[in-house]
Amino acid sequence: MLRKATYKLRVTRRESLHVHDEFDHQLMLVELEGTPLHYEVGVAGEFVSRRSVNFHDRTAGSGHMQGYAVTNFQYGSVYSKFEGDRDGKSKLTTGTWETYKGTGKLDNIKGKGTFKVTSGDQPGEFVLDMEGKYEL
Repeated sequence: MLRKATYKLRVTRRESLHVHDEFDHQLMLVELEGTPLHYEVGVAGEFVSRRSVNFHDRTAGSGHMQGYAVTNFQYGSVYSKFEGDRDGKSKLTTGTWETYKGTGKLDNIKGKGTFKVTSGDQPGEFVLDMEGKYEL
């Protein structure tokens, strides 16, 4: 089943360390919480919460990132891992995601797809667009 969703993400915690091997090279650990802007209610019911933890390795705003997310619904949760790359000039992050665990009505979920993240209207705010295929 093909699904699409859009979330507003807000940074709730960010830790940053400079590597000092070249100008503006830093490692960041970022925690975000999300709320849906668009999603279709599925077998697990209404949206409850979304949290992700991401690791970024960036030089001048560009670089690789990876992380984990848990999205909780009324009757189950889905756990995903993802990785992608950010372009510092366009501030666009694109990548892939894949589920690795589900609970409740999402216990046997298998899914994977693509995502893009763009800057939001406020500092520390982003828009996540996801699409992919799920099987239960």
